[in-house]
Amino acid sequence: MAAAKTTPITRLLAGHAGPVAVIGLALLVLWYVGAVWLNADLQIDAFARAGTDWGFSDLVAGTWAQERPLLPAPHQVLAEMWKTIVETGVTSKRSLVFHGWVTLSSTLLGFAAGTLLGILLAVGIVHVRVLEKSLMPWIIASQTIPILAVAPMVIVVLGAIGLKGLIPKAVISTYLCFFPVAIGMVKGLRAPDLLQLDLMRTYSASARQTFFYLRWPTALPFLFAGLKVAISISLVGAIIAELPTGAQAGLGARLLAGSYYGQTIQIWSALVTAALMAALLVALMGGIERQVARLMGARP
Repeated sequence: MAAAKTTPITRLLAGHAGPVAVIGLALLVLWYVGAVWLNADLQIDAFARAGTDWGFSDLVAGTWAQERPLLPAPHQVLAEMWKTIVETGVTSKRSLVFHGWVTLSSTLLGFAAGTLLGILLAVGIVHVRVLEKSLMPWIIASQTIPILAVAPMVIVVLGAIGLKGLIPKAVISTYLCFFPVAIGMVKGLRAPDLLQLDLMRTYSASARQTFFYLRWPTALPFLFAGLKVAISISLVGAIIAELPTGAQAGLGARLLAGSYYGQTIQIWSALVTAALMAALLVALMGGIERQVARLMGARP
């Protein structure tokens, strides 16, 4: 049977980059269309005030070049990001690198604490039945409380005892990100079947040996799945924690400043920067997962 002919398009769509690029292009087109639709009324009013005759092409060009649009066009956001990331010094309060590092520092601290807390809780729940019955319902219930309601209270309480700046934001990140780690690890530590556990008992393996030679390696894929979710949620938590404090630095502070002064382009540039940071953090976690799997002898 003759092999099916492949075209450049089919080869592109067969990989990982092709479908992502197609979806990205579609979203970009929708973004531009949305910018014309949402900004059209403002631009028509501007033409009317100026007494300018206009056509459809003038309307489209105008909606993509407004100083304070309802929805900025993608190239406006990219221009703002280039200005605040590349052309502005990293120590400047106008630099997104400066604000991104402030948010990233609390994100990583909260992620580290949340990961450690999640693993410890999972180990306790799996090995101590009393903890499973007492802790698991509270762990699940903790995630039903809106973070926007919790964040101001946590920040006020910690501020009253002298903990300000990085620590309160890291606590909020920890609160959000420990849950997927704990749930994933509980599932992973319980993944070995009865035959595998019986085999370890046949070898007279201790509880510690069973944990490190069977349960822990089995749980690693579940752990990394939780870590990928946790690292992105940790970033969200850090940004949310910056909002009720009136912070002077961080991506949350950048969002607040943009909303106060109606700078929608500034708001969107901070949002896109946060999204790119989250994507890079998740990609980094995926790279660490592949490296760990390679060191453990897993096939690529």
